[in-house]
Amino acid sequence: MTSQDDFPPQLTWQSGALQHQLRWHSEAGNPPPRRVQEADDQIAADTAYKLACEGTGLLWRGDFQNARQLLQALGRRVDKARERALAKSRSKPASGESPAQAFHQHRQMQAQRARILGMLLIPVEPGFVVPLRRAPEVQAACSEAYDAALASESFAVSLRELQGLIGAHEWRKKGVEIAALGGRIHPYYGVFSPVRGEYVDLVAQAPLPSTELAFDIGVGSGVLSAVLAKRGVRKIVATDMDPRALACADENLRGLGLRQQVELQQTDLFPAGRAPLVVCNPPWLPARPSSAIEHAVYDPDSRMLLGFLNGLAAHLSAHGEGWLILSDFAEHLGLRAPGMLAEAIAQAGLEVIARHDIKPRHGKAVDRDDPLFAARSKETTTLWRLRARA
Repeated sequence: MTSQDDFPPQLTWQSGALQHQLRWHSEAGNPPPRRVQEADDQIAADTAYKLACEGTGLLWRGDFQNARQLLQALGRRVDKARERALAKSRSKPASGESPAQAFHQHRQMQAQRARILGMLLIPVEPGFVVPLRRAPEVQAACSEAYDAALASESFAVSLRELQGLIGAHEWRKKGVEIAALGGRIHPYYGVFSPVRGEYVDLVAQAPLPSTELAFDIGVGSGVLSAVLAKRGVRKIVATDMDPRALACADENLRGLGLRQQVELQQTDLFPAGRAPLVVCNPPWLPARPSSAIEHAVYDPDSRMLLGFLNGLAAHLSAHGEGWLILSDFAEHLGLRAPGMLAEAIAQAGLEVIARHDIKPRHGKAVDRDDPLFAARSKETTTLWRLRARA
């Protein structure tokens, strides 16, 4: 017997006397809205906002550019409601909110904003064609992000996700300039972009224990493997569980002329064998991701961090080094106990040879209006040089 879970999720709505269905797709795995109604250029922003807050999806039948303007109007209303809520909370007597509470509240607000804005839906026809007036061509952006089988289907997607695909396509074309490479990295949709260059600088400057062989655990866009290859490491074995990340790394390394030095493997954490250098830049925050791209930022229960530390000694050559690149943002948020990392290093049979620190350079680190500014302003990113304890 075939279960309902074997079928793709569907949107169902009434138009006149007829009931309609359309496949629903969300790369983030968000469920379809339970209620759907058609909407077009005649709908008022306040009405759309009320319906979206109530959980009603608005399947757009009007002009595409007007849908974009409506999405911006919805965003302004969400932000105003959030500002009112924050002003109300500030007017109350000090409650002693901890940094961790501020972080979780910030994420809840982000999730609520994403849910409301995700209620504006766009139809997509076979061949990744948007059948709306003034709609852009999205075939290239959709082809880069979606499974090829979806191209033969009609489906609906949130406008917010579709804009994310278009933005990712532009990032992929343009790329991110990496000074240590003298070239660009072109991130795929769903693969973390190396826009925070400080961790790249740490790997570009730390003294190499060997240029014979290195393991890169969690290759992502391939930026750290490329930096190691550029520094003269003759062979790098780079691993990742995500096929999209491996394809991204493959293309970037080929574009930089460094592919022959790097072997890519789809595996969890370590490849077989030992190396004189093992590098890992795990997600920095021990929290649950809510979308594909967040897997590069959030590491539930510190699974990857602890997996790397606990397996490192068994994969280091004699006198080899493990490089752990990690921000202390989680400590400043109260999500990781101050002594947790040192204790985990010791329990894994490792010791610290040296540490190299760098302060963040991104805009939020100096933005006093950011709700997490107190923690961000103290953040330090560290490259920990580790070895197996004798």
